[in-house]
Amino acid sequence: MKSLGVSLFLLFALVLSVPASADDKKSDEAKPVDLKVGDKAPVFKSVGDDGKPWNSADHVGKKIVVVYFYPADMTGGCTKQACGFRDDMTKLKDEGVEIVGVSGDSVENHVIFKKEYDLNFTLLADEKGSVAKAFGVPTGPGGSIQRTVDGKDVTMTRGVTTKRWTFVIDQHGKIASKNTEVKAAEDSKAIIKLVGDLKAKK
Repeated sequence: MKSLGVSLFLLFALVLSVPASADDKKSDEAKPVDLKVGDKAPVFKSVGDDGKPWNSADHVGKKIVVVYFYPADMTGGCTKQACGFRDDMTKLKDEGVEIVGVSGDSVENHVIFKKEYDLNFTLLADEKGSVAKAFGVPTGPGGSIQRTVDGKDVTMTRGVTTKRWTFVIDQHGKIASKNTEVKAAEDSKAIIKLVGDLKAKK
């Protein structure tokens, strides 16, 4: 009886020591991020439209950082949104705000987009959707569009298509705002008002 008890004890200990299965790990990894206002913003890295590495740790905490996700370069709503930020850049800078646009487009696409519309802020190439995933932003399959740039036909291919969500990260590195129902043409005005309200509360 004693040896049976010892055997059962050893068997129980062995079961407890077995690592989680691959399926369990996958289910944990598959859980989407659901950021809330007040949560710490994710730390992330990407590549800017200049082809150089871009690290959020070099920016967050120094200014209010607006990270806005959009579906695709050189498309109607996304162009209106980008041009809104471009036109309001002086006001945004005066409020200590840095604008960062993120889509599944390549660096090459971003270069075309910035040049075509004289955009004056950073665009990050998130071709695999890793930055979007860090913020819990839904993505779909990529795609291609045809555009005429400088008289030449250009095919612009993106790795993923990202939902239009906008986040505001305060100077403490926390999520101050999360907008999942963005009105593209009005986004910059909404950010200016939001930042003004945040400062008024201090």
